[in-house]
Amino acid sequence: MDQLPKCDANYVPLTPINFLTRAAKVYGSRLSVVYEGIHFTWQQTYDRCRRLADSLRSFNISKNDVVSVLAPNIPALYEMHFAVPMAGGVINAINTRLNPNHVATILRHSEAKVLFVDYQFVQVARQALQILMTGESIPSKLVLPSVVLIDDIESPTGVIFGEWEYEQLVRKGNPGYIPYEVQDEWDPIALNYTSGTTSEPKGVVYSHRGVFLGSLGVIIGWEMASEPVYMWSLPMFHCNGWTFAWGIAARGGTNVCLRNTTAKDMYRNIAQHRVTHMCCAPVVFNILLEAKPEERREITSPVQILVGGAPPPASLLEKMKPIGFHVTHSYGLTEVGPALVCEWQAKWNNLPSKDQSKIMARQGINSVALAHMDVKDLNTMISVPRDGKTMGEVVLKGSTVMKGYFKNPKATAEAFKNGWFATGDIGVIHPDGYLEIKDRSKDVIISGGENISSVELESVLYSHPRVLEAAVVAMPHPVWGESPCAFLAIKKNSDGTTDDLSEADIIAYCRTKLPHYMVPKKVEFIPELPKTSTGKIQKFQLRELARNCVVSETFPSKNTAQVNASKEMQGRQAQPARLASSRL
Repeated sequence: MDQLPKCDANYVPLTPINFLTRAAKVYGSRLSVVYEGIHFTWQQTYDRCRRLADSLRSFNISKNDVVSVLAPNIPALYEMHFAVPMAGGVINAINTRLNPNHVATILRHSEAKVLFVDYQFVQVARQALQILMTGESIPSKLVLPSVVLIDDIESPTGVIFGEWEYEQLVRKGNPGYIPYEVQDEWDPIALNYTSGTTSEPKGVVYSHRGVFLGSLGVIIGWEMASEPVYMWSLPMFHCNGWTFAWGIAARGGTNVCLRNTTAKDMYRNIAQHRVTHMCCAPVVFNILLEAKPEERREITSPVQILVGGAPPPASLLEKMKPIGFHVTHSYGLTEVGPALVCEWQAKWNNLPSKDQSKIMARQGINSVALAHMDVKDLNTMISVPRDGKTMGEVVLKGSTVMKGYFKNPKATAEAFKNGWFATGDIGVIHPDGYLEIKDRSKDVIISGGENISSVELESVLYSHPRVLEAAVVAMPHPVWGESPCAFLAIKKNSDGTTDDLSEADIIAYCRTKLPHYMVPKKVEFIPELPKTSTGKIQKFQLRELARNCVVSETFPSKNTAQVNASKEMQGRQAQPARLASSRL
């Protein structure tokens, strides 16, 4: 059998470009992209992508050249996910919430050859390019990217910026262009940055093979049927929309593009286009739940939501179902894309709703495209017991893991040490094999030798009827070293105020549900928690604030402190010990 070699007939490199080619043949007349009054079919999208790819070749785009784009979830950004690799290039979708310095850093590091800019972000792009031109530390060999403006396709503004306008490039391209043929499925297709906020950003490189398998893996795990109607509530710049920028084509679905993810726009598009699927971070749940009556629309059939980015509290999941949303929990990172999914099992259908929500809050099992998932002690690389209690670091292995960090061999080697990709997340494995994230390694609170999961504490806080947003970080403690500090955004009462809820109320509530040592020692109320563009709470900002916080408990003397400590230690001894991973 070993004498049967690969040949052109039985081996073709895997690439998601083929998703579009197939969609044009099978679903040619079906709607592919909808954006307000603009509608395209799959055949039209295929033609537009080939035209754009041909025009990109006129910019001398060739294998491994980076094409950056700064745009919201509009048709152009969707099309570029196919057109750029069709020209042989690598797409780099830039976070639209970054400031000019961060954008300049990404353009410099990626050496982007072309920059596409939506009309809304012209000012940011102009300043970023100015920084590149005037920066003292810029290498002399740096060539500024060619600039292409993306005007609004439905209501052109007439803004002038750069050398070309997007639709001009589409019109001038050859509709008969033959896409670049991928010779090696290990070739890069996308460059995504974990952070554009430092002088040395980490550029994550995806391969054609990884994206192809990852897209199919999340589709299978989510049980997405053919011809879905998918609403773009998740930014495409975030892991290429968790690979759905390619995956929807594999199912012949309809992409409903949104420039803004407001409650009004989301409900309107769900009702108008009969949306069946959407992805988002838990923060979008609050946008939907807190919508004003005039912003809501009746949801006549359940909308499937794939949620990730942060562990969703069970109490939040319970609130989504009655208004028409069925939630599936996924887990991933920029370095891996969607890796795990909480696949639902029929035996759970008879459980009480509250228990079902607790199971849904787990991150789940590895997708069919990811070979292995485990929780290990990184010192010994021994797997933790499957008891749902013993914590360790989440590690992953498989073809959907990134190629590595662009221009950063040291970080790449560190990430792949011991033959696994170390995620930096701390979790447990339940007896049924399902994983549950307990924290980021840097977010675990070590109080008197006990490991406190901020995620677990946040889940309790979210169960309070008045809590809109919650985040828990470590703060200094005179006895325990560290203790939990909670930052809360509160829902307004019937009078439109929030000052009727006090720190003492929250602490008392937590004491009814948690052992004493896990209860926050300080509660800070703020109008809104700081977040990233993908809805993740920026705990590093809260940790800075917590450093200056003073515990609410008073310690007037050493003796009093010892008495209080003795009482709390008695409570701790009644709790089962938790093992920490080596990175805690």
